[in-house]
Amino acid sequence: MAEEPTFDELFRLAKWSAVHLEMRDGYMQSDPEYVSWQDGARDGSRYLDQEASSWLALMREITGRGVAVRRARIVSEPVTDYIRFEHHVTAGNVAAGEQVRWLPRRRASDLALPGNDFWLFDDSLVVFLHFTGAGELSPDGDEERTDDPAVLRLCSTAFESVWERAVPHKEYRIT
Repeated sequence: MAEEPTFDELFRLAKWSAVHLEMRDGYMQSDPEYVSWQDGARDGSRYLDQEASSWLALMREITGRGVAVRRARIVSEPVTDYIRFEHHVTAGNVAAGEQVRWLPRRRASDLALPGNDFWLFDDSLVVFLHFTGAGELSPDGDEERTDDPAVLRLCSTAFESVWERAVPHKEYRIT
């Protein structure tokens, strides 16, 4: 049996699209970058450093060969401190070629959404991400992959519905 591609390899295998739907108000609050930001550091984050961040390098590589990487975030308002942090460091994602939009949660009430955040690659593979209630990666397995056609349709439709309503990053103002 062939070994599954790593998460980074999934991006390298993508031919035209990688989309990500985020629906939590906090992630990985133990992240040293977030802790530093809470302590007042605003400029030195590796999430903004195009040369030091392996994620941003991967995004430049992928978007540079024409793969559209879109990220939509559903957020509660007023936003949490974590979302303020995420909004601040999103400049790095955008500079690396990602397209990012924000949707206030109250504008998502009538949308059918899956139960977990996910990445959808080329409308052919969904990777669900699993977190604890505190936003840390689940110790029971942080991802689940499927190519089930019904799940692919659900995730594609959900993402596109959110994307259509969401506000582009450069226009979204934190409240």
